[in-house]
Amino acid sequence: MESEPIYDVAIVGGGAGGLTTAASLLKRRPKLSIAIIEPAENHYYQPAWTLVGNGVYAQKKTVRPMKSVMPRKVNWIKAGAAFFEPNNSQVVLDDGNRISYRMLVVAPGIKLDWDAIEGLRETLGQNGVTSNYAFDLAPYTWELVKGLKSGTALFTQPPMPFKCAGAPQKAMYLSADYWRRRKLLKDINIEFNSAAPGLFGVADFVPPLMKYVERYGIKLAFQSNLKAIDGPSQIALFEVVGEDGSTQMVEKKFDMIHVVPPQTAPDFIRSSPLANEAGWVEVDQHTLRSVRYGNIFSLGDVMSAPNAKTAAAVRQQAPVVAENLLAVMDGREPEFLYNGYGACPLTVQRGKILMAEFGYGGKLLPTLNLDPTKPRWINWMMKKWAIPHMYWNWMFKGKERFITSARLANPTVDRADG
Repeated sequence: MESEPIYDVAIVGGGAGGLTTAASLLKRRPKLSIAIIEPAENHYYQPAWTLVGNGVYAQKKTVRPMKSVMPRKVNWIKAGAAFFEPNNSQVVLDDGNRISYRMLVVAPGIKLDWDAIEGLRETLGQNGVTSNYAFDLAPYTWELVKGLKSGTALFTQPPMPFKCAGAPQKAMYLSADYWRRRKLLKDINIEFNSAAPGLFGVADFVPPLMKYVERYGIKLAFQSNLKAIDGPSQIALFEVVGEDGSTQMVEKKFDMIHVVPPQTAPDFIRSSPLANEAGWVEVDQHTLRSVRYGNIFSLGDVMSAPNAKTAAAVRQQAPVVAENLLAVMDGREPEFLYNGYGACPLTVQRGKILMAEFGYGGKLLPTLNLDPTKPRWINWMMKKWAIPHMYWNWMFKGKERFITSARLANPTVDRADG
């Protein structure tokens, strides 16, 4: 096995979290030696797949070669991380090589567990079974929506946590709006099967969402968790929890079903010394520093903080990680706090979006000085044009605007507990 040099910073993951953190670090200290560990050849802009699934965004615009978004001053290591040796400050790669570091950032994203639903993998992309959570399947969603003239359309949501908590509903509302505009709603039964006990986790946004549920005639089935699919027979099997806590298995026929797969931390994270009991990288939810290892930070979907797992959250987290990592590298305590910011642009109809922006405890954190509970056309334009621009041209180039993190006056005294 070959030895690598000791990097100032090693970053596991070339997704939004890893790339944005690298850009934020280099903005502050251009001479840092940084390695990004990422095996994938392409980088995907996943937030737009909902729009691809409704025919209003080009699939090809959501993918770019990894080399085109990788910061030029980093060393891109085209391999996967296999396990961590934090006591030795090393990452062991899947090819057996080791990466040594002074500081480590862990941001490999989340695992889509398609196999957790029996029969799902075998029928994806056919038999009316689709998901906007996959690059190759989002166009099939649009095919199904256009082709459905009558019958039953099921939309599912797995148990939390999963990335983009609004995405299951976005697919449903956009589909329903398409059928409404073509006067097909009276012939299509739409049902939302969610493992959650309610429509949305932040109470302020439930009333405006309910107006669209009623507008489209959507049937809500809460605490209904998809367990299996028989694709050829077009039957979905749900585990349903009753009011008394009892469970029963319920079969439902469908002509189209949009599935959101259960999601977990990647296997090599769950088995690592960095993980908590649930498998996520355990961090202080404010400083994003590992609770066990002082030279390790984490951000994005893989870490344990109770925030919405969205790209918008990463945009806020990366500067916090960059500032706090450099502070620790310099022998100081972390000085910046992440407030839990996340954003779910809820596409309730074509041309209107409810921009749900919130932090820890469901506190509303709107960027614009507008009522955040009202769907707006300007939010649609932001989702379709402004936010992708920010993603490709701001986040990966260290341009930090509209950042809401707070700096502590005295980090040794004032630091909030995780």
